[in-house]
Amino acid sequence: MFTILVLLALVAFLWLVYHRRMARVAKIAAHFPHPKPVLPLLGNAWMFANKDAAAIFHTVLDLHKQCGPDLVTYGLFGDVQLHVSSPKAIERILLSKVTKKNYIYEYLEPWLGSGLLLSFGEKWFQRRKIITPTFHFKILEQFLEVFNEETDRLVTKLEQHIGEEEFDMYQYITLHALDSICETSMGVSINALDNPDNAYVQAIKDFGSIVIQRTFSALRSFPLLYFLHPFYWRQRKLIKTMHDFTNSVIKAKRQALKKKQATGTDGTASRVVLSDDDGVYGKKRLSFLDLLMNETSMSDADIREEVDTFMFEGHDTTTSGIFFSLMALAMHQDIQKRLYEEIGSVLETEEERHGPLTNGTLQRMKYLDMVIKEVLRVYPSVPIIGRELLEDVEIDGCQVPRGTAIVVILYNVHRNAVVFPDPERFDPERFSDDAPGTRGPYDYIPFSVGARNCIGQKYALLEMKVTLVKLLLAYKFSPGKTTDSICIQGDLVLRPSGNMGLRIERR
Repeated sequence: MFTILVLLALVAFLWLVYHRRMARVAKIAAHFPHPKPVLPLLGNAWMFANKDAAAIFHTVLDLHKQCGPDLVTYGLFGDVQLHVSSPKAIERILLSKVTKKNYIYEYLEPWLGSGLLLSFGEKWFQRRKIITPTFHFKILEQFLEVFNEETDRLVTKLEQHIGEEEFDMYQYITLHALDSICETSMGVSINALDNPDNAYVQAIKDFGSIVIQRTFSALRSFPLLYFLHPFYWRQRKLIKTMHDFTNSVIKAKRQALKKKQATGTDGTASRVVLSDDDGVYGKKRLSFLDLLMNETSMSDADIREEVDTFMFEGHDTTTSGIFFSLMALAMHQDIQKRLYEEIGSVLETEEERHGPLTNGTLQRMKYLDMVIKEVLRVYPSVPIIGRELLEDVEIDGCQVPRGTAIVVILYNVHRNAVVFPDPERFDPERFSDDAPGTRGPYDYIPFSVGARNCIGQKYALLEMKVTLVKLLLAYKFSPGKTTDSICIQGDLVLRPSGNMGLRIERR
């Protein structure tokens, strides 16, 4: 009898939650279109049942084709999301100062803590103020050295695939990006390219998969029930592996810095000033971690949050950008040929072609800029941005209540046929100085826009440029034997769907 009463109470509670949610979002539902049918309690969730990440992403895109740029979807028990891709709605949301990252990003909190990506309000403002100088162009010049070295290693690693019908390039780019981000963020080498089974490398990959599973789980609306997921305990182990690694690096850095710490005239320890020769691991360059160590207002826990955030944001996104650049160039041999000719015209001597690339050299490659911009239009590394309103916000004449989850579909934003005619066509000329038409500030936003735009966009572009130039100098890229199109899936970043192989020939 008691069990029956408990079940009845639970059903009554869920029904009450459902009706309260539906009443709260009634105005949104009346104003914005939504896919039909909307089933009681289940909403539109049935549309995503038994689908993998690729199918779910394409289902969302199809719903926008049916309903328009802005629409509402219903999850379980009245869980409502507002999906937007119109410039006016994006302006209201991304420029608003009363938003925070939505539930998707909260799944990252066990790993990243409340660092720059997940924090909001005063803490976010203070962290952004501290971290912004670490992306100064002089710091990026030091990172450029890492990008050159790591890409040279990648070029050498790929030699074994010359003459093969196809191979998995995505795996190599992922490991290459991890090596680069570990060197630049922590000043340590994990040699992922030579050791893909490294525990830290594997933990990062596995954790990302778990986040996606949670995002589309039927239990998403009930975080307290997460322990029922079969991968809950697996996540705990992965997070421990990642935190232990970062903590060990921070501890080693702290110990090394104490040995170098100068003593002030009053007998107290003064702030450590790192020079170009102060590499903790014998390097002659400063890492992101070195720079944060010099910030006295941050504890080791604060520093770990930001280093982990840099690791997360800096490897998957650049992997996506580099991989889809190579795929697009393989599919469009004329564009690859023109880009290779530009590279050759800038790097005229053998010494220049085989030496390290400089920022000045890269800035002379205008067509390279155009190609990368078009890649990020057609294949934005981050196809979806999530926000949650902290106050009521008027969007398209509708008062959207606080607490509403907003999903900005950047993938659709970049396919506005009014701004980009024939939007599926890959054409770098759209970004030439002579291109007709004008773009508004919210028509092309691969790095988001507003105060919370991507702080590391210059870092990402620099790594993309160095990697692409060096790879194209060494190899000609063609589609693999079984690859006839570029297939995608979207989660936290845009990824290839299925097997998409490449073939390389030595230049």
